[in-house]
Amino acid sequence: MKRFFKQSGVIPLLDDRLVLITARKSDRWIIPKGYVERGISPAESAAKEAYEEAGLIGKVHGDHIGEYRYRKFGKGFSVKVYPMYIETMLEEWDEMYLRQRRVVTPGEALNMLYHDELKALVSIFFGLGCS
Repeated sequence: MKRFFKQSGVIPLLDDRLVLITARKSDRWIIPKGYVERGISPAESAAKEAYEEAGLIGKVHGDHIGEYRYRKFGKGFSVKVYPMYIETMLEEWDEMYLRQRRVVTPGEALNMLYHDELKALVSIFFGLGCS
């Protein structure tokens, strides 16, 4: 059985739109995510990543909506995804010079997101047909 590194991430929601960011070393559009830190829940860890990577503060729903997998540097990663309801979008944040941030409609997100499994989760979450 292959080992996957566990990560958690959020679909950051702002009214009927969502917030995407670029990966640090590429222009690929993704969601805020990262390793699940010791001592905090995957949902809390995902909220911390949203704050650091995208300058977002809000409430993360405790139940994940699904997960997706990807490979990077020859390793497998499994990401549990939680909805996050944004309360504040900071004008300045930790990684603002390392990433782009964009507020988009669900349809735009489906065209922009890099990972197909993540696109499927977004599509299901918003009740859209899979593209």
